[in-house]
Amino acid sequence: MTRVLVVEDNRSLAQGLKNNLEIEGYEVAVAGDGAEALARVREFDPALVVLDLMLPRVDGYRVLKQMRDDGLEIPVLILTAKDQEADKVRGFRLGADDYVTKPFGILELMARVNALVRRAAPKQAPVPESFGDVQVLPDRRAATKRGQDAGLTPMEFDLLIALLKRRGALVTRLQLLKEVWGHSAAVLTRTVDTHIAELRRKLEDDPAKPQHILTVRKAGYRLELGGS
Repeated sequence: MTRVLVVEDNRSLAQGLKNNLEIEGYEVAVAGDGAEALARVREFDPALVVLDLMLPRVDGYRVLKQMRDDGLEIPVLILTAKDQEADKVRGFRLGADDYVTKPFGILELMARVNALVRRAAPKQAPVPESFGDVQVLPDRRAATKRGQDAGLTPMEFDLLIALLKRRGALVTRLQLLKEVWGHSAAVLTRTVDTHIAELRRKLEDDPAKPQHILTVRKAGYRLELGGS
């Protein structure tokens, strides 16, 4: 479970936050003051810290500064009654990632928590995919055929990815124009056909009888992942 540390000296509010976060599927620990927060952030290893600024013993600013001085890049969502612009600026300069002012709506807070956790999650390297003797390498923005670079242009690669992610489903010429070129319907769809022809030339054994990059009559194209 993803861990969240709530640093809040108001016990009732802290318990309410804990309950709502647990409903969202998080594992939650609570610290009631800044000194306890600095200890818990190391032992609990949270993915996110929800940090009140007005804390006893060590305030939230000092907690945040100490975390960043110690090299901890854990996302921090500041939660405070302070609503002055200077307080917000100070928090961001110390390394806060987001800011919610009390009183707040719980749905907005949960949305911000979820967004910060997603943003901080480790990104998986794109997985190579293949069809026939073609391998698509997203991290290199390239494709190979029988182990040799197919020499796709950037636009051809984007077109291939647009087909590939449909997993064999139809994609219309208009959809491809908007997704790959960003053009409106007023642009000639012949642009797509020309690039499809180039993809076939570079990736198909017989471009005149394609086995993978298929035309759907009067509709568009689809990528057949099976076949030889």
